[in-house]
Amino acid sequence: MKSRPVMIARRVHYAGRVQGVGFRATVYDISSDHSGVAGYVRNLTDGRVEVVAQGKARTIAAFLLAIEHRLERNIETTEIAELPVAEALFGFAIWPTSPG
Repeated sequence: MKSRPVMIARRVHYAGRVQGVGFRATVYDISSDHSGVAGYVRNLTDGRVEVVAQGKARTIAAFLLAIEHRLERNIETTEIAELPVAEALFGFAIWPTSPG
């Protein structure tokens, strides 16, 4: 019998030159290359960008690695936290700015 892939959820805060430079649009584009990623990207009022991503462990790892690789010159620090998997999270979107 096949085992189900492990689903995970992560919240990542990126700091550096991440606002006003197309960072969110690039993250959204990267999500299109990683089928099965659900979540969002948004600016925080403290100058950071937040990404919440959920999906198969392998897919999320590849997605976050692609962000780091493609946007490395903009990123000074990255903070990753585990989140519980949300049953109702589908698709990937750019959300409005939220307090940090």
